[in-house]
Amino acid sequence: MFANKSGSVMLGLCRRKAVSVCSVVQSLVGNNLFGWNVGCKQRTLWLQMNVAERTQQRAVHRKLSTRAVHQTTVDPDELKRFRLLAGKWWDENGEFKALHAMNDLRVPFIRDNLLNMHKAQHPGKPLAGLRVLDVGCGGGLLTEPLGRLGASVLGIDPVEENIGTAQLHSLCDPHLGGRVSYRACTLEELSADVAGGETDRGDTVFDAVVASEVVEHLADLETFAFCCSRILKPGGSLFITTINKTNLSYALAVVAAEQLLRIVPRGTHDWEKFISPVELERLLESNCFSVQSVQGMMYNPASGAWSWINSTAINYALHAVKLAEEPPSNPQTDKADNSAASQS
Repeated sequence: MFANKSGSVMLGLCRRKAVSVCSVVQSLVGNNLFGWNVGCKQRTLWLQMNVAERTQQRAVHRKLSTRAVHQTTVDPDELKRFRLLAGKWWDENGEFKALHAMNDLRVPFIRDNLLNMHKAQHPGKPLAGLRVLDVGCGGGLLTEPLGRLGASVLGIDPVEENIGTAQLHSLCDPHLGGRVSYRACTLEELSADVAGGETDRGDTVFDAVVASEVVEHLADLETFAFCCSRILKPGGSLFITTINKTNLSYALAVVAAEQLLRIVPRGTHDWEKFISPVELERLLESNCFSVQSVQGMMYNPASGAWSWINSTAINYALHAVKLAEEPPSNPQTDKADNSAASQS
């Protein structure tokens, strides 16, 4: 019933031109950004006062690490879908047009929050000296701009064709040499390398992890959060942009964007995988993160531009910080410790 009603509403919006979508959305959403960010700061203070208790919880959580690294964040259906689109990442008027435009918001969001925590030391390269991981990097649409800001960025994606596109495109800009690199792997595979000591920890522990328009495509968000915590330095930042799980987001992100306006291919989004800021914050807190800010976003299909809004009812950007060191777990070491304990 709701889907039929939403389809009728959005069809009317399209007939009055796509620009009217923005005015309707702004009239439907509430002004909750200020209250949310204040709440985030208050919750951060509370979390910091309870570090000892949370450390005990993380000790239990580490015992589950063997299970975590054997689970996967990858959805096979999503892999098939993005494999077919691998050659279209850099078509600014194609299927990824909205993602190209999103850089106008997400790049400054990442840059400014990192600068609040790390003082810039190189004029013109404010993120110089920082290691950033771009999870689900696709063709490198966000990886490259972060590299141009001076960061050392590793982009990872489970679709090898995406990585091939990203590597090829990065060759077009000689200034990216040495700053941007790519690897065809999953987040849990990278995390397992850190835990198992198979790579130099200094090369695989990051100042920031970015997952932009990624979590709504994952099969296991618990594993995602666990792995992000494992590979971030204490005080490291996690940046996420995604879609809220609301009736309004279903109407706009699924009915309008896919079925009516054809902004993205049909089947790109599964509403059941969307997650609200409250649920995402709860998940991150259980994995040693403190959410610092959440900001609402909206895309105008008529102008092709994104803007910040006072509601998180549709799209939102989140910044979280890892509270404390999470010692990497080595399954073989844990097994040896358990064996020694049983013998004693």
